[in-house]
Amino acid sequence: MYQYTLPELPYRTDALEPHYSAEPLELHHQKHHAAYVKGLNQAQADLAEARKKGQFQYVRQLEKDLAFNLCGHKLHSLLWKSLDPNGGGTPPASVAHRLEQEFGSVDAFREHFTSAAMGIQGSGWTVLTREPESGTLLIEQIYDHQDNSGAGTAPLLALDMWEHAFYLQYRNEKAKWVKAFWDVVNWRHLEEAIGTEHERRSAVA
Repeated sequence: MYQYTLPELPYRTDALEPHYSAEPLELHHQKHHAAYVKGLNQAQADLAEARKKGQFQYVRQLEKDLAFNLCGHKLHSLLWKSLDPNGGGTPPASVAHRLEQEFGSVDAFREHFTSAAMGIQGSGWTVLTREPESGTLLIEQIYDHQDNSGAGTAPLLALDMWEHAFYLQYRNEKAKWVKAFWDVVNWRHLEEAIGTEHERRSAVA
């Protein structure tokens, strides 16, 4: 059985300061993300045990546990790539061009993404995804960690809007957390992600 592991941060825990302080970042990575990895491995083990013993009455809850922890692990792994100490500012020309095509302008993309993030009720994420059939970029809200995004969409850029992501530093001022995201957003990762998805689509075609 495959064992998931906690990925290392691609930068030091203090590298994103003052936009994201070392203490909340370390807690977010070492405690919260690590818990999803542990829960994911446990859910897989519990499902295997249930199958072995024929205890399929437990599958309903275990599938929820699997989805919750797998989505949490995947989105947190993407979050660390979506942030960069040298990020923020103006996106590369190729990214700007794509965002203009999809959303009208880079500013319109920012406003749409920001509005989606601020509109999260309770715990959730805002994610830029690519829809595989059309290749269209979408901004989606994912509530909790039950991935209710469009079936098959590929996540490219993610912002965690759970309180554990920002409360230690920004308290209940979510707008400051979203602003901080734009100050360190990793446009280079998005450029690579868009290019990779384009290559995959071309190969399939």
